[in-house]
Amino acid sequence: MPDIVNYALFGLFPLAMAYAAASDLLTLTIPNRLVIVLIAVFVTLAPLTGMGWQGLAWHAAAGGAVLVVAFVCFAMGWIGGGDAKLAAAIALWMGWGSALEFVALASIFGGALTLFLLAFRRTVVPVFIIRQPWVQRLHDEGTGVPYGIALAAAGLTAYPHSVWVQLTIG
Repeated sequence: MPDIVNYALFGLFPLAMAYAAASDLLTLTIPNRLVIVLIAVFVTLAPLTGMGWQGLAWHAAAGGAVLVVAFVCFAMGWIGGGDAKLAAAIALWMGWGSALEFVALASIFGGALTLFLLAFRRTVVPVFIIRQPWVQRLHDEGTGVPYGIALAAAGLTAYPHSVWVQLTIG
């Protein structure tokens, strides 16, 4: 496998996760273009690693399964649409081998984030901090939870166990 593919596999996914978390924290949105880029990079790099059609199908099945579950959660009002799409794109990268770990970690991190935000929203925040628009949004009890942060953290935590990192170090 060419070095450029190794570097891309090793760096692009973590950078995308950092961007997703920062975007959701600061704006409470996950850009559709980020999800599209994640899918496009996966589709581009997977064949360059020697992944065959069967491997691609299993990764797509993992992404599809998470998309179905995530959109049920979206329909119930538990997560946003961007969160659902991001979760599916991450599961596409993880494949069946790491998707379960990703989903479990996302649930744990999402619960911890929710508890943190509930506590944060009950505290008095100093004026010099609350003046920041993104802090105001997070502190507002009527605002949702930026689950993209938990999804990105779960993706980064599961990523070292994924086939991608095994390819780059193996």
